[in-house]
Amino acid sequence: MGGDTNRALAPTFSSTYPIHAPRPMGKQIHHIYRDRLSQFTNNGQYKQQSLLARLYDGRLDSDKHIKLEVWHAPDLTRPTFKEATSKKNEYVKAKKGDWFGPSWSTHWFRVTFSLPYEWTYKPCVELHWDANNEGMVWTEDGKPLQGLTGGGERVEWVVPLEFRDYDKEHVIYIEMACNGMFGNPQGGDTIQPPDPNRYFRLDQADLVSVNLDARALYYDFWILGDAAREFPEDSWQEHQALQICNEIMDCFIAGEGSRSCIQDCREIAKKYLGSDVDSDKVYEKNTEHAIVNAIGNCHIDTCWLWPWAETQRKIARSWSSQCDLLDRYPEHRFVASQAQQFKWLEQLYPDAWDRVKSHVKKGNFQTIGGSWVEHDTNMPSGESLVRQFLYGQRFFESRFGERCKTFWLPDTFGYSTQLPQLCRLAGMNRFFTQKLSWNNINNFPHTTFNWVSLDGSQVICHMAPCETYTAEAHFGDVSRSVSQHKSMDQDSTSLLPFGKGDGGGGPTFGMLEKLRRCRGIANEVGLLPKVKVAESTEDFFDRLEKRSAEGETDLVTWYGELYFELHRGTYTTQANNKRNNRKAEILLHEIEYLATLATVQKENAMGGGSYKYPKKDLDFMWEAVLLCQFHDCLPGSAIEMCYRDSDELYAKVFKTGAKLMDDVVAAMGFEDEKAKMIDQGNGEGENVLLQTLGWTRQPAITTAFVSARDTARVRQISEDVCVLENGDFEVEVKDGVITRLFDKKAKREVVPKGQKMNQLVIFDDKPLYWQAWDVEVFHLRSRKELKAESGSMRIVSDGAEKVAVETKTVISEKSWVKTTISLNASSAGEGVSQIEVHAEVEWHETMKFLKVEFPTTITNTEASYETQFGIIRRPTHYNTTWDMAKFEVCCHKWADLSEHGYGLSILNDSKYGFATAGNVMRLSLLRAPKAPDAHADMGHHQMKWAILPHVGALDERTVRAGMEFNVEKRTHKHAEPEMVKSLMGAFKLAEDSGKGLVVDTVKRGEDDEDASNGDMPAKKGRHVIVRVYDSLGGMARGTVLFGPVEVQKAWKCNLLEDIIEEAEVSSDGMEVELRAFEVASYKLLLA
Repeated sequence: MGGDTNRALAPTFSSTYPIHAPRPMGKQIHHIYRDRLSQFTNNGQYKQQSLLARLYDGRLDSDKHIKLEVWHAPDLTRPTFKEATSKKNEYVKAKKGDWFGPSWSTHWFRVTFSLPYEWTYKPCVELHWDANNEGMVWTEDGKPLQGLTGGGERVEWVVPLEFRDYDKEHVIYIEMACNGMFGNPQGGDTIQPPDPNRYFRLDQADLVSVNLDARALYYDFWILGDAAREFPEDSWQEHQALQICNEIMDCFIAGEGSRSCIQDCREIAKKYLGSDVDSDKVYEKNTEHAIVNAIGNCHIDTCWLWPWAETQRKIARSWSSQCDLLDRYPEHRFVASQAQQFKWLEQLYPDAWDRVKSHVKKGNFQTIGGSWVEHDTNMPSGESLVRQFLYGQRFFESRFGERCKTFWLPDTFGYSTQLPQLCRLAGMNRFFTQKLSWNNINNFPHTTFNWVSLDGSQVICHMAPCETYTAEAHFGDVSRSVSQHKSMDQDSTSLLPFGKGDGGGGPTFGMLEKLRRCRGIANEVGLLPKVKVAESTEDFFDRLEKRSAEGETDLVTWYGELYFELHRGTYTTQANNKRNNRKAEILLHEIEYLATLATVQKENAMGGGSYKYPKKDLDFMWEAVLLCQFHDCLPGSAIEMCYRDSDELYAKVFKTGAKLMDDVVAAMGFEDEKAKMIDQGNGEGENVLLQTLGWTRQPAITTAFVSARDTARVRQISEDVCVLENGDFEVEVKDGVITRLFDKKAKREVVPKGQKMNQLVIFDDKPLYWQAWDVEVFHLRSRKELKAESGSMRIVSDGAEKVAVETKTVISEKSWVKTTISLNASSAGEGVSQIEVHAEVEWHETMKFLKVEFPTTITNTEASYETQFGIIRRPTHYNTTWDMAKFEVCCHKWADLSEHGYGLSILNDSKYGFATAGNVMRLSLLRAPKAPDAHADMGHHQMKWAILPHVGALDERTVRAGMEFNVEKRTHKHAEPEMVKSLMGAFKLAEDSGKGLVVDTVKRGEDDEDASNGDMPAKKGRHVIVRVYDSLGGMARGTVLFGPVEVQKAWKCNLLEDIIEEAEVSSDGMEVELRAFEVASYKLLLA
């Protein structure tokens, strides 16, 4: 019914489909066929029957074809090529199987090789060299060719065609460094202190003929196998990948691994990968929606598990290797940051430098980052962050003719809230990192977003969704670049930074081969995101910026710091190193200000006519300090050798600084020969306080100016109790702790009844793994109060100007703390008193954390902390896991807890770790981790802190007190005191200026003819740079006074001293207006 009446009734069938089943056929057991794949490419029991056995079709290691001679560099020196190949050095015979050491020693090999006739026509001949340590291949005439990693990684050097002539000997040199990529850790645990007696066996020194088809098949099968393992099992792509892999294995077995069957296997692979995977043509197909942007990089820690001297060799090894890959792979793009590393290469490896420069010119070796090093951003001062950019950008511009547009900081331990503003002022509006993927409490919610600074400035921030900066360019890295992307609603593109890192190395040829195959899969079968080798990181950000600017996407915003929920111990570890950083920053601040005054004062007015701005010495000091701010040096997470290096460098900084300070005070007429001559006719002269801060400091209080009410006084109540008093406070000290602090003006108690302020506490400190880096929240459960020795308290100062009591606290048989609590006379009027504490510590503990606590009667859900050019407020509660994660935070010179009408600030002279929980403030003092430096913080320490109660809100009193607590008051005699006082009044704010304004830096213009280092073309005229910021978080107006300095014109400029707009000046000064927490720089042209 309803059918076709003409339908044929005779049965029909296919002529090829059999009527009878020829044999039984079962369903493939999926996991068995998938598990089978590992047999084809692993080193297990089937290696000799696998593809691995066919990767090479010839190997030569006899003396007939390769001869080894070695010269052992004396001690632990690292000779240059010229030194190593000197005729006076004796090279002795060496062979495979020999051992070389100890750790950190250097051995130079002269390798003489020749090829048999039949090898001259081989498609590819390599020298395979593996001693499980790092090395460098050099030409006979001293040109570095490429690095060697060892341990099976980057062990091959391709013998060039000009070396492949019959029966002719050729010579190369190999420099062996007796350290692995990650130094020489003990026991196989990377972060353990170095083993000083590690030796390395030369396992390979072979000439090898490479079967290029087999090597290509190896990478075909690697990525196909990943597809079979990692694609969803319910996808046809996964099933097809598995079938292709098994078909390849069956073909290989049937052909017994012959050369022809390997070629057949490759044809099978291309059914899935496509036919273009052997060249960069694979990226020319289906170019739409290639959203994963792979970029080669080589993160080289400027120091970490190795010293600076080894870093210098790592740079040459790594970047030479990349130049080699850039020559061989046209699609390859490589980015490198850290101007310091470029400078080292320029100074120490001129041939490698020229090679890098040629590739920079071609555009495939790309500079990035714009900073001197990949620095810590938590602890350096605001001006240090400025100088990281100033010195970095100027280096890149002077050597390569361009500045960086992207701040590249993939491995630093958290990111300061003022970085977006400083980046914009340094010519960078993009920021790249990934470190927050390491958070161990909360997952950061964004991948691509606008990061907003305290002042409202923003940069586009991208955090690689592959969650690493050392991707191996695996199938999974490409896949995760989408599956872990948290901003897909706004923009689906991502960066995939690949290459060996931390210890250097960078991308390998294998990574580039894998990327080609990943793209081939995306082209042919889909499902895997399309990856392309990015033309540049800037190209990636350009597209993001264009979409955002044109309204195609609205990126989400993140305001404030990018707090890293890990590595919180780095605010405290290596206390001496942190102290050196703070002291060096202060010293540079003072020298630059005084040197500027000395060069702009009227000729011969005070003997300064011949004085020259010490630009060369200042550059040395700044570059040294910036180097020591590298993100494993300043945070304290490097090995002991690194801190011997930094101690030595800081000693040079302080020695240089002391000389510069002597020179400049003499140039200003203080106590030099000319001043003495003037003294003879004008009396004895007068002691004048050096005024190096942005406001005029008051001299130390003397009894002549102190009323009886304000004098400092102390009385001993009992053996263990003293009371210190002045016009502001009454302080009861019992056994070294403050049991009562009464504010007379506010008429309130500051210490809760029954509690103890200035209480030393110690904690057990065993993080989950990263000893020097981490302190975990559970350490707070082990709190133990330290009690002073009974009867140890004594009065050590009892004058009207200052009183002090000293107490000794024994921590253990080897460790103790001697604290001196002092109180100065108070000043009449609005002056603020503070209780100062000096601590002398002998510290020899194991995995302990020493802190000092300050319980208060103040209530607030937020505490305030000084950060670079501003204030950051953080919770004092643990309402959420985001709040609790900030149980230890970074502060600079002060932290403050205030409520309406009253507050308490804690000042410090060299500490960065702090916590405020409820009403208890806690300053972190010392840690005792045993890895990677077994002796971190062991020894003698001096430190200071101060307790500053204040009536009213947090304001400029705390900001100024914090700075003054860190800058020593220094007086020098001067024959014409009023003249020099007037000069030191230059570039300070008028009294009626906004109280939040701070003149932070005064220096000479970078390119002034009389103050330039010559890196960039000098500019006519003399300029002074004045940097001002708002410290309190509100719009502020003020006047920068010029004093006796004649200013012709002024401009607002950026951090790189490019002019932005003209500023209004009068004969007296310059009017300024800043938004909340703005950092503003001004360039003044002197008359």
